[in-house]
Amino acid sequence: MAITLVLGGARSGKSAYAQRQAEQVAAGTGRPPLMIATAEAFDEEMRDRIDRHRTDRGDDWRTLEAPLELAAALRDLSAEDVVVVDCLTLWLSNQMLADRDLSAAVDDLALALSACPATVWVVSNEVGWSLVPDNALGRRFRDEAGRLNQRIASIADSACLIVAGMKLDLRSASC
Repeated sequence: MAITLVLGGARSGKSAYAQRQAEQVAAGTGRPPLMIATAEAFDEEMRDRIDRHRTDRGDDWRTLEAPLELAAALRDLSAEDVVVVDCLTLWLSNQMLADRDLSAAVDDLALALSACPATVWVVSNEVGWSLVPDNALGRRFRDEAGRLNQRIASIADSACLIVAGMKLDLRSASC
């Protein structure tokens, strides 16, 4: 079991990095890697993004959609699974839109990840380095995303930041 948190801004290369790492590890297992996708296609632009991600991954990947029940999906994994969760900030926005108890959801996710026997790369956006949002919902999301990233970083075996497609180790085990 190993958990790696992969942080970065929009279009930084974090998903591609996590996917490459998972493909390398999965190649040694004889099992295809698993993408646990958290996105929901609420509009045409998001449908296009999801389709592009699927195309980029190719047919060698299994996909499980878990826009809300990410913790449950993680609990079903085995030690042989090699997984990319993409991404925590979409999962967080789904939780917020569904008016879920964020504290309970984050606690449940952290417990599920801590107990997960699989090798997992968890992708998340670093949204706190930009302008302060001009509305309460945006500010709440930014704050909750920061807290979520801190919580997952505290249980991850390694963490890295991807900037312009380049990796900076934040805490290294195998990042």
